[in-house]
Amino acid sequence: MDGALMRRPRRLAAAALAVAAAAASLTACTTASERDGFAQSDSGGAENSVVLAEQPWVDLQVENEIAVQILRELGYDASIKKNLSVENAATAVSSGQIDAYLGNWWPSQEPSFGDPIDEGEIEVLSTIVKGTEYAPAVPGDVAEKLGIESLADLDANAAKFGRKIYGIEAGSPGNETIQKAIDEDAYGLGDWKLVASGTPAMLAQVEKSQKAGQPIVFLGWSPHWMTVQFDAVFLDDPDKVWGGAGEIRTVTRKGYEDDNPQIAAFLANLRFTTDEAGQFYYDHDKDGKELADIAEKWIDDNPDKVAEFLDGVEDADGEKAEI
Repeated sequence: MDGALMRRPRRLAAAALAVAAAAASLTACTTASERDGFAQSDSGGAENSVVLAEQPWVDLQVENEIAVQILRELGYDASIKKNLSVENAATAVSSGQIDAYLGNWWPSQEPSFGDPIDEGEIEVLSTIVKGTEYAPAVPGDVAEKLGIESLADLDANAAKFGRKIYGIEAGSPGNETIQKAIDEDAYGLGDWKLVASGTPAMLAQVEKSQKAGQPIVFLGWSPHWMTVQFDAVFLDDPDKVWGGAGEIRTVTRKGYEDDNPQIAAFLANLRFTTDEAGQFYYDHDKDGKELADIAEKWIDDNPDKVAEFLDGVEDADGEKAEI
C-alpha cells in the first residue's frame, strides 16, 4: 500500500473523532454527514467550507457523501443539508444559505432554477452526469400488452390505469409538470389524478402493480435500477409537454468559486456515469448498504477517478490534494 493510501485511514480516524464530538449534541443520525450536519456551519458562506443541498435521491445522496468524505480528508469543512425540496434548494442556493447543489437535473428543473441562473444568483459550475432520462414511464410488459409508446396513448387505456399517474415527492418539478398537463387536459388527461408520494412508496406501488398484473404509469428516470427491473419504457411526448432531463449539473451560489476556489475546482471535476449512479441505487435499495459505506467503497475502488477529481486541487494546507 502506498503512502497516499496509508494516509486515508489515519485521516479518517482523525475526522471521525471530530464528527463524534459533534454528534454527541445531535439526535437522529445515519451517515457521517448527518452526524456532522450543521454543527460547524448552519449556512453557506464560510471560508474553506461547503454546504451541499440534497433531496432523498440515492444517486445524489451517494455523490454528496463521496464529495464530503474526500473534502474532509483534505481538511475542509463539508456538510449536507438534507431532505430539501427542489424549490427550497433553489431558494437556499440563490440566497447563499447553501453553497452548492450536485443534483440540478436540466432542463426538468428549469421552473425552479431557470430564473435565479438567468439573474446570476446561481452559477452553473459543470455537468456531473450526462445521458439522463426523466419522464412518465410504464413497465415494459404494460407497454407491449397495451401498445403504449407515448403519452398520447394513455387516455385510450384510462380505465386500465385507474386514471392515475404515480409521482414522487410533493413539490418536485416532475410532479408539477404532470399536474400542469392534467390541469390543461394535455393528451386528454384532464380527468386523471396525480398520486404524489415519496420515491420508495412510488416504486413499491410499481412492484405491487406489476406482480398483480395491473397496468401502472409512473414518474421514471435513469440512472436508476427501475430501468432494469421494470424494463421501463419512457413515454414519447409529441406535444412537448414534458421538459425532459438530458443532464445533471453542479451549481453554486453566486461568488462561491471566488470565495473557495479549491473546493469549487474539486466540485467542477466531479463526473459520474449513468451506470455508476444506477449502481448506487442498486447497492442501497436492493442490497441494503448504507450510503456512507457505498461512498467509502467507491472511493477505495476508484483511485484513478478520485485522482481526476483532485487534479489541480490543493488541500486546506495549500498542498497538492491527495488521499
